[in-house]
Amino acid sequence: MAAAVRTRVSNKVMGRLRLASQGLLGSGFNGVPAAVRAMTAMQAQDLQSALWAVGLRVPGAGLSDVRRALDDGSVVRSWPMRGTLHLLAPEDLRWILDITTARLVQGTAGRHRQLEITGTDVESCREVALGLVDGGRAASRAELFGAFEAAGQATKAQRGIHLLWLLCQSASLVQGPLDGNQQKFVAFDRWITSSRDLGREEGIAELLLRYLRGHGPATLRDFAWWSSIPLTEVRRAVPAVSGELVELDHDGTRYWLSPEVAALLDDGVPGQRTVLALPGFDEFVLGYTDRSIVLPPEHAQKIVPGGNGVFKKAVVAGGKVTGTWARQGNGRAAAVVPVPFDDTRPLGPAALAGFRRAAERYERFLAS
Repeated sequence: MAAAVRTRVSNKVMGRLRLASQGLLGSGFNGVPAAVRAMTAMQAQDLQSALWAVGLRVPGAGLSDVRRALDDGSVVRSWPMRGTLHLLAPEDLRWILDITTARLVQGTAGRHRQLEITGTDVESCREVALGLVDGGRAASRAELFGAFEAAGQATKAQRGIHLLWLLCQSASLVQGPLDGNQQKFVAFDRWITSSRDLGREEGIAELLLRYLRGHGPATLRDFAWWSSIPLTEVRRAVPAVSGELVELDHDGTRYWLSPEVAALLDDGVPGQRTVLALPGFDEFVLGYTDRSIVLPPEHAQKIVPGGNGVFKKAVVAGGKVTGTWARQGNGRAAAVVPVPFDDTRPLGPAALAGFRRAAERYERFLAS
C-alpha cells in the first residue's frame, strides 16, 4: 500500500515538489552520471540544451564535465522512448530498449515502407556499420552514410537516419564520443560493457518507480506518455511499486512521488523564491503529458510555439514557468535576457535578482 494520501496542495507547491524531485532545489545530485541516473532518462534532442539540463542539476558542474561524461561513456545518448534522443546511464539503455523498441518500430513501419527499408536492408547496414566501428573505432554519421551508399543503400530523404535509428534501437550501435557538437557512433557492446537484465514486467515496474521518484508528483498517464508504454501495462505495475511511493490527491487526480520529497510538505516545501533559467526541452516542463500544473495553459504556446514540439528556454520562479529567456549578443556584449509572459508584469526586484544569479550560473557553466 502507498503512504497516506495528502490533499490541498497548490499548483506552485506541486511545481516546487517537482523541482525537488528533479534535483533543482537544494544540493542537487553528486556528479554528472548520478544526475542522469537519478532522472533515468533526460530529453536530449537538442544536445546543447541537454548539456545545460544536466549541469543545472549538479552544483559546480561545468560544460566540460558533462561533455567528458559523454566522451568516456559514463552517460550515453540514444533513442529509447518516443522516437527522440535521451541521455541515460549506460547500464539502463539495453533493458529500456527491450521494453520500448518493438512498439516504436511498429509505429514507424509505414514510414519505413515509404523509404523502402526492408529487414534485409537493415541487416546489410548492420554488417557495414559494425565493420566500420570494429576494434573500438568510432564513425561519424557522414562516414556511416558513405559506407551505406557504397553498399548500395541510399541515405537521402531521411532514409539514412532511419537506418541508423534502427541499428541503435536494436542495440547494434550507440552514440559515443563527441566530435565538436556532434557525436560519433560506436559498437553498442564495445561501448556499454555492463547492462542490467530485466524482464518486461520487472522492467516496466522499475521504470515506473524511477520516473515517479525523479519526476513526481506525476500521474500514471504522465508516465505512459513519457515512456511510450501502454497505460494498461502501467496500471498492472502499480502494486509492485506503490509501497515505495506516496500517493497525493490534487484536484481530484492521483499523483505519486517519493517519500523523501513528500516529507518536505511537513515543514514547508522550499524554493518559493528560487528562480531558474531552464534550457529548452527540460524535463521539468517537457516530462509530463499534462504540463498545466507548472505552465499556465494560456501561455503554453509561448513555450512550444504552434505546438511544433520545439520547447523554448523557460524561466521558472517559485515552481511556476513565468516566461522564456534568451542569450543575446556575442563576447563581452552577450547578455542573458528574460522575456516574461506578461509584458505588463515584469519580474520584480527579488525575482530579477534571482534571474541574474541564474544567468550568471549559466555563463559560468559555459565557461568551465
